[in-house]
Amino acid sequence: MAATCMFASKANAQLKGFSIGPYAEIGAPVGDFKDTHNSGFGGGLNADIKLIMGLGVTGSAGFMYFPGRTYTVTDGQGNQLSTKAESIKALPVRVGLKYKFGFPLLYVKAEGGTATFVGGDAEAYKGTAGIFAPGIGIRLLGLDVEGKYEIWFKEGNSGFFGLKASYHF
Repeated sequence: MAATCMFASKANAQLKGFSIGPYAEIGAPVGDFKDTHNSGFGGGLNADIKLIMGLGVTGSAGFMYFPGRTYTVTDGQGNQLSTKAESIKALPVRVGLKYKFGFPLLYVKAEGGTATFVGGDAEAYKGTAGIFAPGIGIRLLGLDVEGKYEIWFKEGNSGFFGLKASYHF
């Protein structure tokens, strides 16, 4: 029984270098993006690989949805017209680096990747956008909570502040 406990703890220690789990996130648009879209939400799968000296690699793949909002535009003759923006549905894939400070719970990370738009008719929401997302977070046991700013680059920029929560196994 003692040998089983000893080997189990060694095997568990080896697996601590890799973790994977589901995440949920919300995003609050900023700038011009907030004029045309409401707060969004999404979810997916997140993974971390520990490297050396607090450094690690992180990645995620999921789905993000921002509902369109009704807003007012002025035409060339000074008339105000009401229009509704098309909702955004995208499949973001991100990879990046994560650094844990001397205080083991706190980390910073920077991710990049792509967001592939799905199901949209508007030209601005077809194809793929580039992503850059710096963030700061806390990880306690398997629970990981991160605050971030994410920007999507395609025919202009769409940025949002996000809150992402995940559980790693």
